[in-house]
Amino acid sequence: MAPAATPEHDRHDHHDEHDEDGHRGPATLVVDGVPYAVDVTLVGHFEPLDGRYHWYGRVAAHDALHAALGGKKHAARITTPTGTADGELSDVDPWGRYRLAGTSTPPFAVGSAGVISAGVVSTVGAL
Repeated sequence: MAPAATPEHDRHDHHDEHDEDGHRGPATLVVDGVPYAVDVTLVGHFEPLDGRYHWYGRVAAHDALHAALGGKKHAARITTPTGTADGELSDVDPWGRYRLAGTSTPPFAVGSAGVISAGVVSTVGAL
């Protein structure tokens, strides 16, 4: 189910456009014990209303992953060069990209805006 075109907003480098932490690039996604080499775009932020770090993004279209999931929600473990986390795959967009989201410790390094310790994120200098 590989789409012919990539959404225009994915063709641009958005690095440093926002104050969010994140990862854009290769990752390994494990679903039901099966590893998939994928490309992801992930961002995250500390949510003061619930006191947790929320991370989310998209997995680039991947035929084998789509064949395994059939467009349905599913738990997954993602590993990037800087971390591993559990999340949920859901919401396939028109380009065949699954949404991937999780809370608490993200699968990427968090910059100076937040500090993660034992699955809890606090904002440095917050009142």
